[in-house]
Amino acid sequence: MDSNFVLLKGNEAIAEAALRAGCRFYSGYPITPQSEILEYMSDNMEKHGGVFVQGENEIASMSMLWGAASCGERVMTSSSGPGYDLKQEGISYLASYNLPVVIVDVMRYGLGDGEITEGQDSYWEAVRGGGHGDSRQLVLTPASVQECADLTYLAFDLAEKYNNVVIILSDGGISQMIEKCTMPEPKEHDKDKFDWAIKGYKAKDEKKVKVTNLDRTIGYEAWNKLMRDKFKEMHDNEQRCEFFMVDDAELVLVAYGISSRVCKSAVRRAREQGIKLGLLRPITVWPYPEKAFAQLPESVKALVTVEMSISSQMALDIQMANKFVLPLYGYLTTKYVPTTEGVVEFCKSVLEGKEKPLEVY
Repeated sequence: MDSNFVLLKGNEAIAEAALRAGCRFYSGYPITPQSEILEYMSDNMEKHGGVFVQGENEIASMSMLWGAASCGERVMTSSSGPGYDLKQEGISYLASYNLPVVIVDVMRYGLGDGEITEGQDSYWEAVRGGGHGDSRQLVLTPASVQECADLTYLAFDLAEKYNNVVIILSDGGISQMIEKCTMPEPKEHDKDKFDWAIKGYKAKDEKKVKVTNLDRTIGYEAWNKLMRDKFKEMHDNEQRCEFFMVDDAELVLVAYGISSRVCKSAVRRAREQGIKLGLLRPITVWPYPEKAFAQLPESVKALVTVEMSISSQMALDIQMANKFVLPLYGYLTTKYVPTTEGVVEFCKSVLEGKEKPLEVY
């Protein structure tokens, strides 16, 4: 792992980057298509002096995570589909205690248990979910193995910067992809640097039951303002996206994860045919990159969201970011990875007036 370049799966890059970021506690439960993260942590955590636990289920794993995080450790869990559903209550508790935690959701397809194929149908749950209550989680969406490593490494710093949950929203395509990757430099984390971290029971008259990071003695109004200010700071400062050939575009695709990779090919193919296509790729889906839409050129006539879902889960965020100015069309491929040809042909139909804008999101 010390060479400049390594060949890794997306899941393996996430796990290795977490270890290099100083993650020393992982608890999780196997579920396709994220199981390689758990397996990699099982094989390598002890070598770094950390603790790996395969809980009896997802709920138990989240509870363990909560305990380790409150002691100041860098911690992570991962899951997919119905396993990620079971973690929602735990996310609520982590949010209420302002604990820095990284959670990986490798999306799969379908309602209920769904299927083990690629998919992008956990978008709503990640962006607007996070359990009961009134909280926001930072959500990062890698579109390559390199970004799996880079965004995971970044996620731990962001979690501690804001004392907040950070979600890596990957998908079955990116997770199983093998690519060349440059890993970040290893670093150690000092779990004792936080004044809020639980240090353990030392004195006879010391409380044996402790809570951390939840100072509501300042009063609820002040505490609520503190939370609102934090969410606003994250919203204003952490928007990330990539523009691809949008300077003179007439039609702009909006896609993330595996769909965005196909869209880049579609942009190149369309340009060869004289169609001025571009791509706006969100890297954060919360906060959504609203500022990017204000930078689109006047040449843009419409937007097309490309997603692997039944409903267009990202459409409302696009429309709000666009302030409902440009018409929005949806190319929705459910459990099938979109094809370059399919995207190009759909865009031709849009430009020819043969498609209707999205009406149901």
